[in-house]
Amino acid sequence: EKGPLQLASGKRIMADSTDTNNNSSCPGIPYKDSKTLLVAVYSIVFAIGLPANCLTSLLTFVQIQRNKVIAIYIFSLSLSELMYLSTLPLWIIYVQNDHRWNMHTSTCIITGFIFFCNIYNSILLLCCISVDRYVALVYALESRGRRGQKLAIIIVCLLFAAVAVVHSPVFTMKTHQNATCFETLPLTSTLASFGIVRFLIGFAIPFITLIFTNYKIFQSTKTSSSLTCRQKVKVKYLAIAIIVIFLICFAPYHVVLLIRSIYSLIHKDCSCPFEKDIYSVFTVFLCLATANSVADPIIYVLHPPPTIP
Repeated sequence: EKGPLQLASGKRIMADSTDTNNNSSCPGIPYKDSKTLLVAVYSIVFAIGLPANCLTSLLTFVQIQRNKVIAIYIFSLSLSELMYLSTLPLWIIYVQNDHRWNMHTSTCIITGFIFFCNIYNSILLLCCISVDRYVALVYALESRGRRGQKLAIIIVCLLFAAVAVVHSPVFTMKTHQNATCFETLPLTSTLASFGIVRFLIGFAIPFITLIFTNYKIFQSTKTSSSLTCRQKVKVKYLAIAIIVIFLICFAPYHVVLLIRSIYSLIHKDCSCPFEKDIYSVFTVFLCLATANSVADPIIYVLHPPPTIP
C-alpha cells in the first residue's frame, strides 16, 4: 500500500534499535496484488478531489466573511483535504514502484505525517460540523450569542494541534524498512495496542457522536414548523448520507485495523501469515478513506442542508 499504510495501520513508536530490527518485515507480502486498483483510485480521487476542495475552500471563505460559524469547520476540512491531496502523486509513484520509496527520507516522513493527521482531522472535523449543527438546531435559543467564529477557530486550532502532537513521533521513526515507507510488518505489541486505542477514540466515539447528533437533528427538523416538507426530506437524506459515507470511508479500515491489532497481541510471534493474507484487503479499505476527500465537498457545499446556520 501507499507510504502511510503502516503509519495508518499502526504508528511505529520505537523504543530502541533492537525493537526496530525485530520488526523489519514479513516475507512475501503481496504488494502487487492491489497495485492497479490503488493507482486508479488515487488518481481519480486526486483528479476530482483537488478542484472540488479548492472550490469548497473558496465558497466557504465567502461564507466566513458572512459570519457563518459552520463555514469555519468546512473551510478547515477542505484545507486538510487539500494538504493530503497534494501528497497523492507521491503515493501513486510509490505504489507504481512496487512499494519502493526512491525519494528522500524526509519526504516520506512529511507526507506520511500529513496523511495520518488528515484521517483524524477529517473525522474530528466531521464531528465538529455535526455537533455545531446539533447545538444550533436543538438548542437554538440557548446557543444564541455563545456560538461564534472565534470559538470555532479555537476549537479547530486545538484539534489540529492535538492530532499533530499525538502523531509527532513519526519524525523520530526509522521510516525505511526494506526500501518501503512506513510499512513495518508484523505489528509490535505497542503498535497493536495503539491500534485498538485509535479504533476506540479515533473511530468508535466519533461515529457514536455522528449517529446521535444527526438523529437529533432529524428529530428536531421533523417537528419544525419553519421547514417545508421538501426541506425536511432533504435533511433526512443528508443525515443518512453523512453516516453512510462515514461508514464507507472509515469503518472498513478501522475494523480491519482492530482485527489486525487483536490478532497481533494474541499471536505475537506468528502473525506474518495472517498479515500476508489480510494485506490486500487492508490496503483496499485504506484506499476507501481517500474517497472522503471527494465526498465531503459534495455533501457540505453542493448539497448543504437548508438549516445550516
